[in-house]
Amino acid sequence: MIDGSINPEEFGRIFQCEDFEKIYRCTSEDFQQLISLKQFVELAKTFNAGVTHYQLKWKATLQGLYYYTWLDDRNEKAIHVSFDRHHQIQSLYIKPFRIFPESDNRFTQMTYSMPIKGESFVFWGGTNEFINYHYPYENQRYAYDLVKVQNGSSYKDTRTRNENFYVYDKEIIAPADGKVTKVVDGMKDNIPGEVDMDAENPAGNYVIIKHAEKEYSLLAHLKKNSIRVKVGDFVKEGQYIGKCGNSGNSSEPHLHFQVMDTSDLESGISIRIKFKNGIEPIQGDTISNVQ
Repeated sequence: MIDGSINPEEFGRIFQCEDFEKIYRCTSEDFQQLISLKQFVELAKTFNAGVTHYQLKWKATLQGLYYYTWLDDRNEKAIHVSFDRHHQIQSLYIKPFRIFPESDNRFTQMTYSMPIKGESFVFWGGTNEFINYHYPYENQRYAYDLVKVQNGSSYKDTRTRNENFYVYDKEIIAPADGKVTKVVDGMKDNIPGEVDMDAENPAGNYVIIKHAEKEYSLLAHLKKNSIRVKVGDFVKEGQYIGKCGNSGNSSEPHLHFQVMDTSDLESGISIRIKFKNGIEPIQGDTISNVQ
């Protein structure tokens, strides 16, 4: 713990009390290179105007960092902060808190299970942009990015090899019964961390399955040449589809999973998924596949 560090649970109160210099002293060098103390104080004071208190709403542990999100008393402003194990602040975002209640309350007709065999960890998922970066975009608002985690990390040794990630090469299975309507395969897997990702083919290798009228699941970023279904196949829930990879616009191995109202990735509207057993997974949750 660094000298004069902040207890993460107390951050919202300290911010509301406008002890901004103390907060700034606990930020990383990278953060301080982005914004000066003077700029930070001015920005924080403006953001803080009219706020009575902040309430801690979400927290999660991801890749050795501890993430906390506070909302103000009117649920109009959000503060999202990540701390390392020494309580040093690695990132800090202050933004308006925007949600979409109408679509948040519209669920899929079908019930689904997570499409990674065994346990999966929700890296991104939920109904706000601070725990799910997909959320602002209508065509992927309720998408999940799924990995596998051991001892709090999604990889072993270094992040430079796909094989070091626990989810890489793991079985991807159908989340519900349905008919395969689209298959794309043959795209290479990216080298983790390299900037040369395939932005022109963001989903990489993928499979789309129709489960009900206006209800299609997307399983994306699959491993090259691992897909074992073809267009027209009827699949059962839990049936092998392919393996998790790192293809498309992906910086490290993970599965992108969503349900949408058409098979068109650009024009389709993402639908909030109704899961088996009534679970509502969000960032930081570990979910076992249920069939």
